[in-house]
Amino acid sequence: MGLLLLALLFFSSLSPNPAAAELNATRRALAGAGGCNIFRGKWLYDASYPLYDFSKCPFIDDQFNCLKYNRPDRSYLKYRWQPSSCNLARFNGLNFLERMKGKKIMFVGDSLSLNMWESLSCMIHAWVPNARTSLVERQGLSQLAFLDYGVKLLLYRTPYLVDMETQKVGRVLKLDSIRSGDAWLGMDVLIFNTWHWWTHTGSSQPGKDWNEPTKSCKSETQPYFGLKYPANTPPAAVVVNKVLSRIKKPVYLLDITLLSQYRKDAHPNVHSLHNGLDCSHWCLPGLPDTWNQLLYTALIG
Repeated sequence: MGLLLLALLFFSSLSPNPAAAELNATRRALAGAGGCNIFRGKWLYDASYPLYDFSKCPFIDDQFNCLKYNRPDRSYLKYRWQPSSCNLARFNGLNFLERMKGKKIMFVGDSLSLNMWESLSCMIHAWVPNARTSLVERQGLSQLAFLDYGVKLLLYRTPYLVDMETQKVGRVLKLDSIRSGDAWLGMDVLIFNTWHWWTHTGSSQPGKDWNEPTKSCKSETQPYFGLKYPANTPPAAVVVNKVLSRIKKPVYLLDITLLSQYRKDAHPNVHSLHNGLDCSHWCLPGLPDTWNQLLYTALIG
């Protein structure tokens, strides 16, 4: 299967008028600020990147810490996403904390949600390295709190959004049951990872996706720079968009699939705690920082 990376944002109480906030979020999802589609553009080399120093962030898991595990090239750190018809405001962690003061932001999903959660934690920490923090990690639920601002970043680790039970025939998905959703109650922002990476065979970003079928992400050091990514739109993306067009509650789609497909260079490949080839996750610093840059744009504007 090809690469699919989508995130769904649900806004609860970011303003005194939640309905207005949801309406604004929907408008941004359709057109972006000023009519700009922030998900269509290109990768530009930017010498000012990355946004933080990996050695100074205490939150990076070893499976994403490519520089710690001796990745020799550094160019993958230096690319900035540039939308075609507008500019993104540079991430400001202090502004994020002040605007989100007293809020709870939860990521719900698998290890790609972990990838994104740790990225945002590092991006904020780089702005307030001396801020008081509290990190609590339990099986299935982790929380990083920036105590001076009352901001909590939570991760609810789950391979599926619906419940799964073990029966005589094996593991069964209960598509009409989300008992685990009780853990999501009271959140101000929920970021759902709408697809999972681990029910595939082989590399999750095989070289055939960029017209080099004999290759994988191993030894890739440059993004794909073609005008159009060769791989077709993943079928699941069509399903997600169709479902979103029918639901009543406004949801913001962080459509990061295409911009991520270009980044064949940004995977850990063999430079992580796991010695095998990893073309599913992403190095930190790296691509997930751009996902959070877009999240910042969606939340802060």
